[in-house]
Amino acid sequence: MIVLTSEKEIKQMLEACRISAEALKVAGEAVEPGVSTWEIDRIARKFIESKGATPTFLNYNGFPAAACISINDEVIHGIPSEKRILKDGDIVSIDLGAKINGYNGDNAATFACGDVSDEAKRLMDTTRESLYKAIEAAVPGGKIGDIAYAVQSYCEERGYGVVRDYTGHGIGKALHEDPSVPNFGTAGRGVRLLPGMTLAIEPMINQGTARVKVLPDGWTVKTLDGKLSAHFEHTVAVTKDGPVILTQI
Repeated sequence: MIVLTSEKEIKQMLEACRISAEALKVAGEAVEPGVSTWEIDRIARKFIESKGATPTFLNYNGFPAAACISINDEVIHGIPSEKRILKDGDIVSIDLGAKINGYNGDNAATFACGDVSDEAKRLMDTTRESLYKAIEAAVPGGKIGDIAYAVQSYCEERGYGVVRDYTGHGIGKALHEDPSVPNFGTAGRGVRLLPGMTLAIEPMINQGTARVKVLPDGWTVKTLDGKLSAHFEHTVAVTKDGPVILTQI
């Protein structure tokens, strides 16, 4: 069931989204060679809790941390660890959320650790830009397929693999709500977009094949061919005046 959020509720949701966005910024600023992913997670969790919010991911379906931190060929759901030390040239995807006043925010970005390759920069830039192309398509009267096609067409034209196994989602009082928001599809198809829909739009784009695998830890998702992956996400409200990015700071 798709839940439509009122303008008043969207204003309430903004606080969770603002905290999520600020926490992601703080976490991203901590990405440096020699830093552990555990330390970045600690920083993010401390920030979220200092604002009176709850880290949404912590213990969600058993996930043991406040942030998913995925390095290089890890697509999503990387588990922070004191043993995972960042190196110069890594790209680091951080995905986190906060909940306050009964509402959730959710966002992600991929950060450069030190000096990264031109190929990594191009992947990150393409993935980020595809997110904004998708957001532009989140207009009343449009379809979910318009969002999906915006990501797929932009990234595949540039030679990248668009992950099929995981998608974006509705978000509000629950972290994951209907509808599913895939990054691949046909324009003009799927659920009609209505004012009041709040969506987590999140392209997950691979340097090579779109195929992925889940590691034995049951969480970490990696590219099947070992090539790089990037991930960007915003929480977006569909309004009568067009899309509004709630996790923009």
